[in-house]
Amino acid sequence: MKRITGKIFPSFILALISFILGAVLFSTGADSKISKENISGAEKIIGLEFTDSERDSMIGDLADQLNNYNNIRKIKLPNNIVPAIQFNPIPAGAKFNNQQKPIQYSEYSYVTMPENIDDLAFYSIGELAELIKTRKITSTQLTKMYLERLKKYGPKLECVITLTEQRALINAQKADEEIASGNYKGKLHGIPFGVKDLLATKDYKTTWGAMPYKDQMINEDAEVIIKLEKAGAVLVAKLTMGALAWGDVWFGGKTRNPWDLSQGSSGSSAGSASATSAGLVPFAIGTETWGSIVSPSTVCGVTGLRPTYGRVSRSGAMALSWTMDKIGPLCRNAEDLAIVFDVIHGPDIQNEYKTGIDQTLYDLPFNYSPKVNFKKLRIAYTKKDFESDYEFKTNDSLTLAKMRELGAELIPIELPELPFNDISFILSAESAAAFDELTRSNNDDLLVRQIRNAWPNVFRASRFIPAVEYINANRIRTLLIQKMAEILKDVDVYLAPSFSDNQLLTNLTGHPCVVLPNGFSKDGTPTSITFMGNLFDEGKLIAVAKAYQDATDFHKKRPPLNF
Repeated sequence: MKRITGKIFPSFILALISFILGAVLFSTGADSKISKENISGAEKIIGLEFTDSERDSMIGDLADQLNNYNNIRKIKLPNNIVPAIQFNPIPAGAKFNNQQKPIQYSEYSYVTMPENIDDLAFYSIGELAELIKTRKITSTQLTKMYLERLKKYGPKLECVITLTEQRALINAQKADEEIASGNYKGKLHGIPFGVKDLLATKDYKTTWGAMPYKDQMINEDAEVIIKLEKAGAVLVAKLTMGALAWGDVWFGGKTRNPWDLSQGSSGSSAGSASATSAGLVPFAIGTETWGSIVSPSTVCGVTGLRPTYGRVSRSGAMALSWTMDKIGPLCRNAEDLAIVFDVIHGPDIQNEYKTGIDQTLYDLPFNYSPKVNFKKLRIAYTKKDFESDYEFKTNDSLTLAKMRELGAELIPIELPELPFNDISFILSAESAAAFDELTRSNNDDLLVRQIRNAWPNVFRASRFIPAVEYINANRIRTLLIQKMAEILKDVDVYLAPSFSDNQLLTNLTGHPCVVLPNGFSKDGTPTSITFMGNLFDEGKLIAVAKAYQDATDFHKKRPPLNF
């Protein structure tokens, strides 16, 4: 394993973000005359003021820049073309463990077949794996059961875009033959799964949940899918997502919360959470840029992992924000997260050189054991957050009490006092660059949601983000990374309310988290708590989350599905 050391935080994708004054005029031709009045109007948007003589001096340079922009726009830039400059979440001077230890899992020999095969829908991956390994059930039988549930409940939940039935049955049969011959690959061998429909799949459309792409075919499999199928897992469905990874509204409707069909499932990993919660798949793959695993996992009562930035390959995945996108599993319990993550983390295994290969990945070990000694762990909590008045406060307080009961001596910490909410436009700028052609072609008018708080408006408004402010926002991000390293230097895991400012902050810094159910609201829908970990320390994070789940049973509750 190579040693990873800190690097200086770079400036990002300057070439992809138009200088503000050129953006003001981006619909004009290069020969259009730029006047001092144009510049004066643009100044109001960026909060600066120049003198008349300064404006006069700028005109020639702005005309040249506008000509550059128009020439750049002639180059077709598909979504999978990444910027030449990358984000690095590692604090200066940080060092990480390079020793890979054998992965340990819990004992599952207690598992028996239920009388009704449909009850298997709510078994964990570890339990299903035991039944397949001991040949009490075949992958084909299990796959057919999940396919029937997807067909039965999927339309009402509006959580499925495409069933990959033919592919699933072929791969399930292959798994059965391999297992019968003694070639058992591990706990995912023969286990069905679903993926958020921003992951490319050969022979099946990849819609990104958005009307302009509803018939899009991408002739490759995403790296995550390749790794899962190599481990013997069986892809059964492409699941819904909010259009272009925002919310739970897609071109086919609104994905529903299995606990309350009058509610959406939240997003953007809407179908991944809904389908897992309803027992339509044992696990699903989702993505998070800013809350898209945490939020639907909370609403639907499943357990989700947002890994460290640079941990899981995004090759073959729709790009929204190159410096914030992360891929992770949504499962029934914490140990299931470890089972899936062990397979999907690490560098690409694709051999051919392709523009979409993820070069942001770090080759570091994943060490997991279910055994936890709280006397040897430093567990913290964001004191100010838990003391504030918010919706899940009662259940979160009980979670803190349970952690103390388990032996954790909770250490109060506070998050850095830097304006991280004010730099959230980093996501807006990068997403506008990722979907620049969609905006300029006016095909953004095809997206279902056309309100102010939706992508079409954000993409347009983001054309007016100055490149200088974007760069400086990322310099503040460097300060956040260093401040978080100082705060967490003596902390193994910390707890935070799921919908606190902690979510934006740690998505900007690249830290991992596990979100898991910790009770129910007054109306009977799930609530959640978030366990936060150190960079590249998902094993310890998952183990602590599992210890909490072993002492509670919220993750074992099932939605009613009375429809």
